Amino acid sequence: MEKQLPISDKNFVESLIPQRSPFVMVNELAEYSENHLISGLEIKDDNIFVQDGVFQASGLIEHQAQSVALHTGYKYYLLGKEAPTGYIGAIKSFEAEELPEAGDHLQSEVEILNEIMGVTLVNTTTRLNGRVIARSQMKTVVK
Repeated sequence: MEKQLPISDKNFVESLIPQRSPFVMVNELAEYSENHLISGLEIKDDNIFVQDGVFQASGLIEHQAQSVALHTGYKYYLLGKEAPTGYIGAIKSFEAEELPEAGDHLQSEVEILNEIMGVTLVNTTTRLNGRVIARSQMKTVVK
């Protein structure tokens, strides 16, 4: 049932997360393991988080959170189960060193630190052209 990575099939990637257009902030699954994932996002001009050509910090946070959801969704896909809905439980830290622009391609790396009773603690690092532009640590919760 495992698909060949990377996966950039828009419909398949969107089937792994609970968000729907226009609120989808991931469009690629580049790498996956039990405790790790790399996702991608091609920022379009019409993205709801783009203002005056710049992708806002709130969009970076949402992209990172959806990258965690993508990890959960793909894990459940591999198990042949429907993925549960989740949400951000807490953002312990977030820092953006640079805001990307429409047309940029982001890659975010998710490192699962701990997962217990539906609560997942993660570190997420977002890169643009190999440079780190944002980092966060957050807890996500599965319903």
